Amino acid sequence: QVQLVESGGGLVQAGGSLRLSCAASGRTFSNYVMGWFRQAPGKEQEFVTGISWINGRTDYADPVKGRFTIARDNAKDTVYLQMNSLKPEDTAVYYCVATYRWTVETDKDAYNYWGQGTQVTVSS
Repeated sequence: QVQLVESGGGLVQAGGSLRLSCAASGRTFSNYVMGWFRQAPGKEQEFVTGISWINGRTDYADPVKGRFTIARDNAKDTVYLQMNSLKPEDTAVYYCVATYRWTVETDKDAYNYWGQGTQVTVSS
């Protein structure tokens, strides 16, 4: 059973930066994808970004391209989300996700494992 523990959320002004971390434990296979979804108040959960553990390929949602960067630390089984040039519309609860797949999926139903979520608030 994979467990995900997130950290790093908080309050930041528009234009600022935050870095989220997600540490995984219990992983047993190499065909593994980790990523981030977010949910703003009154909205559905939406894909933000993901990374394939086996080849390092990444995918980003259009609203965050060029501003957010996902990275992995294989030794620590940890994924990071560096968020720059934050906007008020980035305000949401951010969830770390994981699944046993070969490629990054953008459908939330593809992810079996979810973290508890961390709040990111961007003030204008």
